[in-house]
Amino acid sequence: MLVAPDSFKGTLSAAEVARAVGEGLEAVGRPVDLCPVADGGEGTLDALAPALGAQLLTAEVSDPLGRPVRAQFGLVAPARRGAVPIAIVEAAAASGLSLVRGSERDPIVASTAGTGELIAAAVDAGAQLVLLGVGGSATTDGGAGAIDAIRAAGGLRGARLRVLCDVRTAFEDAARVFAPQKGADEDQVKRLTKRLGALARRLARDPRGMPFTGAAGGLAGGMWAAFGAELVPGAPAVLDELGFDPRMRAARAVVTGEGRLDCQSLAGKAVSEVATRARQAGVPCYAIVGENELDAFGVRILDLQGVAYAGTLAKLRSAGTRLGEQLAVPSPKQSQVS
Repeated sequence: MLVAPDSFKGTLSAAEVARAVGEGLEAVGRPVDLCPVADGGEGTLDALAPALGAQLLTAEVSDPLGRPVRAQFGLVAPARRGAVPIAIVEAAAASGLSLVRGSERDPIVASTAGTGELIAAAVDAGAQLVLLGVGGSATTDGGAGAIDAIRAAGGLRGARLRVLCDVRTAFEDAARVFAPQKGADEDQVKRLTKRLGALARRLARDPRGMPFTGAAGGLAGGMWAAFGAELVPGAPAVLDELGFDPRMRAARAVVTGEGRLDCQSLAGKAVSEVATRARQAGVPCYAIVGENELDAFGVRILDLQGVAYAGTLAKLRSAGTRLGEQLAVPSPKQSQVS
């Protein structure tokens, strides 16, 4: 069984979920391959660092409100001649919503400067390619803070940026779509949208109208416009780095999951990518989630064989055990598994 969940955001990491489900499966004799995944948001470093053999380094950077915070990034030494050192950086580690208490959230002031500082630290450490996961930010500054911080540190100095995006939203829609989640009211959304438009006109390239550029409140677009960053869908990039496809084909079934299965899960999130690849390969795929807001049609779109519910480590183990027992006897395809 290939166990490939995303994190249950705000509660459990993908590795914790995978380990608990795996323990439940092993309890009934099911061999497991643990493969925690991510889509470019929080948990990307945790998913990629062990798989790529990254060394974890720490830098002191600015949080979204300018306060000092210590943030980790991963550095992968070249494994073969001709390869380049790779850094794994999460915007959430420096500019994440989780770093700001609800009462402190200020969508106008929140800056990506710390993400720029973390990228600069990775370049200082020798990285020539920076994989930047941009989900989970507290910011809607279009990457302005990160751009200024990188330039103040001397630029990228020949390093390349590849941005792992968890959404396809365009730059001009970033405030409307995401700023309310970060504490912005209607007037602030209008102000932020106007500010993004002004920034787009100043940048070397205009990011408006381009897919993925609105990720992390426009951070992805700012990196594309100012530094020529490559913007890619996060979930496929992470799964490819994890060697997901051959591991999936070697498994009897795949177990995926996330904290909440909803309509966003259908739009390129990790669970959707896992389920799509499993369907295309003819490998059964099951999901264990904290909540399910999809109707039966949504579950059919993902082509899930079953959906189980679990929000704690103990319940995840139990769900894994029940699934392992269910797989002992062939059964008709189901849309829900209690």
